[in-house]
Amino acid sequence: MNTLLNNATEILLLLFLVITFLQSGFDKITDWNGNISWLKEHFSKTPFKNIVPLLVGIILVTEVVAGLLCVVGVYQILSTGETSTALYGAILSSITLLMLLFGQRIAKDYEGAKTIAVYFIPTILLVFLLQA
Repeated sequence: MNTLLNNATEILLLLFLVITFLQSGFDKITDWNGNISWLKEHFSKTPFKNIVPLLVGIILVTEVVAGLLCVVGVYQILSTGETSTALYGAILSSITLLMLLFGQRIAKDYEGAKTIAVYFIPTILLVFLLQA
């Protein structure tokens, strides 16, 4: 119980990332065609217009791997107190969010970019906490 209480912030932030990225990855897998269709339109006036499926595939992989690393990170914190896998998950989550932010900025979707920034703040806080 002490491990949970002593690492409550980190565990809650990791669970936030697990929900965020595994749900997003699940959505991409279950509605691949719908996502690709919408994103092709979203990026139709950008240099990314011809490679949307490739980019969505890259984002899908990074989201799922980040989410799984965060799941393992929660388990390791609770079972052994080890935080290295959680840190890897937080860093990959940050990189994923930066890729998403870059895409939103390229598409000139500034409202979407603001939303990504909201997710980035707690993710960077988690990186900071896990490095301490």
